[in-house]
Amino acid sequence: MPDLPAEPTDAPTDRPVGPPVDGPDPAAVQQLRRRALESLAVMAPDAIDLGQRFRAAGYDLALVGGPVRDAFLGRASNDLDLTTPATPDEAEPIIAAWGDAHWDIGREFGTVGARRFAGRRGPGSQDVVVEVTTYRTDAYDPTSRKPLVEFGDTLEGDLSRRDFTVNAMAVRVPDLVFVDPFDGLADLAAGVLRTPIDPRRSFDDDPLRMMRAARFVAQLGFRLDDDARAAIVDMAPRIEIVSAERVRDELTKLLLSPHPRAGLEVLVETGLADHVLPELPALRLEIDEHHRHKDVYQHTLMVLEKAIALETGPDGEVPGPDLVLRLAALLHDIGKPRTRRFEEGGGVSFHHHEVVGAKLASKRLKALRFDKQTVNDVARLTELHLRFHGYGEGEWTDSAVRRYVTDAGPLLERLHRLTRSDSTTRNQRKAARLKAAYDDLERRIATLREAEELASIRPDLDGTQIMQVLGIGPGRDVGEAYRYLLEERMEHGPLGEDRAREVLLEWWGQRGA
Repeated sequence: MPDLPAEPTDAPTDRPVGPPVDGPDPAAVQQLRRRALESLAVMAPDAIDLGQRFRAAGYDLALVGGPVRDAFLGRASNDLDLTTPATPDEAEPIIAAWGDAHWDIGREFGTVGARRFAGRRGPGSQDVVVEVTTYRTDAYDPTSRKPLVEFGDTLEGDLSRRDFTVNAMAVRVPDLVFVDPFDGLADLAAGVLRTPIDPRRSFDDDPLRMMRAARFVAQLGFRLDDDARAAIVDMAPRIEIVSAERVRDELTKLLLSPHPRAGLEVLVETGLADHVLPELPALRLEIDEHHRHKDVYQHTLMVLEKAIALETGPDGEVPGPDLVLRLAALLHDIGKPRTRRFEEGGGVSFHHHEVVGAKLASKRLKALRFDKQTVNDVARLTELHLRFHGYGEGEWTDSAVRRYVTDAGPLLERLHRLTRSDSTTRNQRKAARLKAAYDDLERRIATLREAEELASIRPDLDGTQIMQVLGIGPGRDVGEAYRYLLEERMEHGPLGEDRAREVLLEWWGQRGA
């Protein structure tokens, strides 16, 4: 495939003035072009076929956005975004004929989609999904949380309304002509995020783009253009017009990215976090005037990075990227600002911050419309993250180990990783001692698990057997007896049915005395 021909265009006059930060390296740009050709060779057959169909119907068609950007980064995609002057009514029959299935659930936003099933390109091929959107512009009514959709009439106009120049490149199909009116390729080579038009106008049109800036910093490892950063600082309160669900989705993508710390730092430093996750910047506590105690905010970011490093591959106990573990690492100490107390002698305490933090985490995640399971799991991990610290102070009984495992339940492997990550001390001797203590706890858990099936601890007698032994029917007494036998099981390990009957009858007799 020959080098991508470029289409000469005139950029709108309201784009930021001046070259990209530091300027692109010509060799880097050429390398990006070579990568794009290799990726487009995989993506092009289906896109070219669809482009030919649109041309036959009298319409232009172009690949846009993430798939074009990723092609230059050497990443072929089977999810293709395209844009056209055709309306949804005009585009739908064309893509319906191209695909094996199609849908129009995005019609009100100008989008229709289709899927070609795997197998068309031979063994091992994957489904190809396309979404075709009419040229458009997005804008917000200051009193509404929903974007207004207005259809446009040119490809360049459509590109001008996109979030960043690296996402404002296109490849016309079927001819594979490269369109880059805002020097997105140069910005891609320089690793900088810049808006195609004045950033204040761009962020005013869609305030979620400010969150996307932080997310792309985390995903791509890029840095924000100075003008874009300054605009976010000025306009951060505007994010409150965006629905919680859209903010949640961007935060989730940020946290699941390769570099979430960098994205979170953008949120905090620009003031966006004050509006979407205020508990995070609140951790920037000046503990004491001599700075003898660690910065809770920086500690939190370190815990997050350490937890990510402990995630496993797809066949491991905690396959990464794991949203629950990362949220728990991020939020595990958010109860500290509420519980901070200055002690005599210059000390600082945070008594019960894990309990307070669990409630705050639950409240924040609910406000962001996270699902119930995620909310409960993150809150539970936050509540339990300090439980281990009593272990190093004295030998835990088998009963205490059983309770630790049972209280964690299916979150145990995540709790292991959160607890290990929470040790960020620079004192090497202390760090080694904590690691050795947790290694020992995990060995004891493994030993007890093998002997007692810890993951499914139950009393030695079930409800039916309890009723038979005591000669009672269903009711509150059965529940109390069941809980008593469970406590005995926790404290002493497996009793066996005969001993459990003796213990139960003894308890029942004392209870009636």
